[in-house]
Amino acid sequence: MTFAVLEKRLGVQFHNMALLEEAMTHRSYLNENPAWPRQHNERLEFLGDAVLELVVTEYLFGRYTKPEGELTSFRAALVNAESLAETSRELGINDFLLLSHGETKDTGRGRQEILGNAFEALIGALYLDAGYDHAKQFIERTLLPKLDRIISQGSHRDPKSTFQEQSQARAGVTPAYKVLREWGPDHEKKFLVAVFLNEEKIAQGEGFSKQEAEVQAAQKALEAKEWNNE
Repeated sequence: MTFAVLEKRLGVQFHNMALLEEAMTHRSYLNENPAWPRQHNERLEFLGDAVLELVVTEYLFGRYTKPEGELTSFRAALVNAESLAETSRELGINDFLLLSHGETKDTGRGRQEILGNAFEALIGALYLDAGYDHAKQFIERTLLPKLDRIISQGSHRDPKSTFQEQSQARAGVTPAYKVLREWGPDHEKKFLVAVFLNEEKIAQGEGFSKQEAEVQAAQKALEAKEWNNE
């Protein structure tokens, strides 16, 4: 299948197809295909993450008159790795990812992380190709409709969101997460992440993605602060 087919699935048309190709290129693919003329998608992912957060934040701010902590919980649930990976699968992105042979065989947690990152890279590519409004329209069409389900099911009430709400309410501080260590091959990488309130390290957690490690750290922080029953 060609990337023109992916454009049709996504409902977009790129002026610069190289951007879409780069968004679908995982780092591992370049190890086996050094002649591939595109970079891997991590720079686009970095950009797309920022665009995605702004679009979702604008939407939540305009739609709801809820306090900051609750809006943050909505946003975190909407843009977490699981939600973005699910959206990628629905759009058919999985069929167009450029991966190494080893990564192609992995259909577990590693693939979920790759799919979520690819969605963010796609947002970055759309932003560079046609501007903020174009990327915003795509996010509004593909991701924001999930918000009503997230709220009705209460799936925004994860440990990370709860710890943030409690921290803001009790200490007036937003938690900060820092990767302390990462190890292992690309297809099975693990992360050690700590959560801080100002300069105080509260707890740490491990996971097969940064998001998973952050959630574990938040759960341990709730227990350490004895806020988990609030």
